Amino acid sequence: MIRSAFRLTLSSCAVALALSACSTPAPRPETPAAPVAAADPQLLEDVRILSADDMEGRDTGSAGGQKARDYIVARLEAMGVAPAPFGRLQRFESRGRTREGVKTFEGYNIVGLIPGRRMADRYIVVTAHYDHVGVNDGQVYNGADDNASGVATLLALAAKLKAEPPEHSVLLVALDGEERGLLGAREFVRAPPVPLSAIALNLNFDMIARAETDNRLWVTGTYQHPTLRPILETVTAPGPVSFAFGKDTPQDTGDDNWVDSSDHAAFHEAGVPFLYFGVDYHPDYHRPTDDFERIKPGVFASAADLALAGFRALDKALDR
Repeated sequence: MIRSAFRLTLSSCAVALALSACSTPAPRPETPAAPVAAADPQLLEDVRILSADDMEGRDTGSAGGQKARDYIVARLEAMGVAPAPFGRLQRFESRGRTREGVKTFEGYNIVGLIPGRRMADRYIVVTAHYDHVGVNDGQVYNGADDNASGVATLLALAAKLKAEPPEHSVLLVALDGEERGLLGAREFVRAPPVPLSAIALNLNFDMIARAETDNRLWVTGTYQHPTLRPILETVTAPGPVSFAFGKDTPQDTGDDNWVDSSDHAAFHEAGVPFLYFGVDYHPDYHRPTDDFERIKPGVFASAADLALAGFRALDKALDR
């Protein structure tokens, strides 16, 4: 995620935790705690592989980025997910920012297509960027949460949609170049495989795993598209992580406004309705400590399951 351009330290933020306890004079049945989801082994394996040291931080145009791309393509092929009309890969060259200044990057978006059974000519574009910031000062920035977790969630969605087809056609897009300035997203919007007018929604997954900061999966974009919030408010959280809405109003300023913070911004600028799902800042954001070992499997599974349930609710309700 690029909430701040090449920011490698966390902005200061305070998280207050209120703890309360109560007692009763007579024994009574305990209220069951919210269930902790059992993590899908494939969900965790996808994050582990994509955030391993040998991926070298998955920088755009790097050998590690190509290795990550090859892995994602192989996963889609193994699931039988068809390519887009223009093929599996969308190549682009674009100028992007680095610590040393602006340079030209060669990147590749990865695209899969799952036809819809009710609205075959209307599309939900689900995005998650697979690049990260690479190697800096000799340290590998593995980007387990940012954004191997979003790609793993996208792949989990692909598996679910192959088992139970969606109502809308779905373009599953693993985007490149997000950390360099939303390069892949801007290319996709510039040269989409279907007309922009046929896209009902862009749903962007970016940082799904580390919800332990507040047990929330934040939804940005309902201020801009208020009819979408009631749809998601009907979703029952399958575990301890639940939706929170915001980071998108005029009162949300600086790093607390996420309307332009990730790939959904390119769709928003093009007039395509968007929603962004992501967790709040945590101490490992854009640091070399954003590693697989820091992910709590049950928390990640709960957030991923909630994201997939949110997709299903949107898919069912849109274009009615």
